[in-house]
Amino acid sequence: MSPKGPPSKSIWAAAILGAAAFFLPPSAAAGQGDPLPRITFTKVLKGSSPEFESVTVDKSGAAACDTRKLRDSANPRAFKLSPATTQRIFGLAARLHNFQGVELESRKPVANLGRKTLTYERGGETHSVEFNYTANRDAEELANVFEGIVSVNLHVQTLDFSIRYDPLGLPHELSLIQMDLERKALADPELLTPQLEAIVRDSRFLHLAQVRAENILQELRQDRN
Repeated sequence: MSPKGPPSKSIWAAAILGAAAFFLPPSAAAGQGDPLPRITFTKVLKGSSPEFESVTVDKSGAAACDTRKLRDSANPRAFKLSPATTQRIFGLAARLHNFQGVELESRKPVANLGRKTLTYERGGETHSVEFNYTANRDAEELANVFEGIVSVNLHVQTLDFSIRYDPLGLPHELSLIQMDLERKALADPELLTPQLEAIVRDSRFLHLAQVRAENILQELRQDRN
């Protein structure tokens, strides 16, 4: 159930700054010229699971995702987005003027859906916009892409945990992944490939889990073709 009121600005502002501090594009880390443009999406919804979501991606596709409770320390996971998803993110941001001088918040009376922040950074240039609910289609699509990236990362985390500590839970988690694939709710689901292949290869896992993992892999291969 969503909380009645939004979290305080100090809570989500601190969380956003904490996540941003953990992400540094390769170009900046290497000290090779100006850092690449990067976009950060954060969502804070106190009482939900997770309460805090953050995805940062630079123009090369280097990305990091952090999902956790607000009281927990930042623990981002680094990965690489596909060129198609990276281009889609930066294309939508460009249509929103890289969040400079745009108003996205709808004035309709809606429940607290989570305080979302989109930030564009390039060198010393930074633009941000915040909203709970928006009727802007480009902003809605961009938020959905980031939510899809978060969902993939949550599945990766659950698969990693289940492979190590809860193998009997794999069939259920794989079923949830299949449903998300059917709903087109995942961005770059190929990020699940290492875990799926590990399940298929290991005879210790339930046959049902191996069959479902193989079916998902076949679906991902078909989508690539």
